[in-house]
Amino acid sequence: MNTRASGDNTNPDIAHFKLIPITPAEIANDRASTPPPSIPPALLAYQPAPYRIGPGDSLYITVWDHPELTSPAGAQQQALANGRLVRPDGTLFYPYAGLLKASGKTVEQLRSELSRRLAKYVTSPQVDLTIISYGSQKVTLGGAFVSAAPQFITVTPLTLAQAIGTANVNTTQADLSNVVLSRDGHDYHLDMDALSGVPQGMQDIYLKGGDRVFLSYNDNHEVYVVGEVVQPQALRFKTSTLTLTQAIGRAGGINQETAKGKAVYVIRGVKNLQQEPSAVYQLDASSQEACAGDVVFVGAAGVARWNRFVSQLLPFSSLIDNTSNARLTNAQSNQL
Repeated sequence: MNTRASGDNTNPDIAHFKLIPITPAEIANDRASTPPPSIPPALLAYQPAPYRIGPGDSLYITVWDHPELTSPAGAQQQALANGRLVRPDGTLFYPYAGLLKASGKTVEQLRSELSRRLAKYVTSPQVDLTIISYGSQKVTLGGAFVSAAPQFITVTPLTLAQAIGTANVNTTQADLSNVVLSRDGHDYHLDMDALSGVPQGMQDIYLKGGDRVFLSYNDNHEVYVVGEVVQPQALRFKTSTLTLTQAIGRAGGINQETAKGKAVYVIRGVKNLQQEPSAVYQLDASSQEACAGDVVFVGAAGVARWNRFVSQLLPFSSLIDNTSNARLTNAQSNQL
């Protein structure tokens, strides 16, 4: 790979850069440096255990041949009206059985305990127990979802894919390359778009009570297309990559009247132009991927006039940096 630096280190108004010609070897190296998408082993290792009852759950208890115990509010009432709510201290009261410690028990464990206690008053009691509403274990959601309502863990295990599907992704605002699963004090960043094409994906991650799922917004996921294109602009995108052809196409294409051939550059590191060299890839419109924070420049002249362009770009890079910081501050405020 050939690199060349340009610029006057003593002049703070002029940035310097590394010019990297795109060759087949450079493309292969760039692809090889990108690790394949994977899921942290800690997330795959978690397997849900049988559901344990907790405060906020509502139980429907059936004692066969004893409707006075099963439906004290009357058989005509809905099941919810005859439900037994587990109290905040984890207990519930049932006639003849007294006060039961329900929290932490599986459905089968509580059914067996209830049968044992009722056997003192009812001959061979036939007891059935069902959870009719859940309230003890929930997963909170936030970010670019259509519905960010909490989702509750039930006797049927809940996967990350199911939770996201129920919440419904806001396709215009979401950054699909950054789903953050917070669990036990750790934040796991997952590329939902990339994981959709691998054997183990979101459908293999089981959620548990206390988890938080945040889908990032794409307002800070932009490519800036400037220079000799029809419509210079900042382009938002919701996946992990955007091809250079797509970026230029969404900017209206190359201005055939003013652009000089294939003088197309991808500039990485624009936010720090005054502090450290930027990487400048010189390529045509079909060979490289542009990533978030890149600037795509379609030049009217060769890179020998780079400093003239940088002097125009520096105020633009400051604007990008200020806007990015403002968005980050707003996003953090919204999460508090």
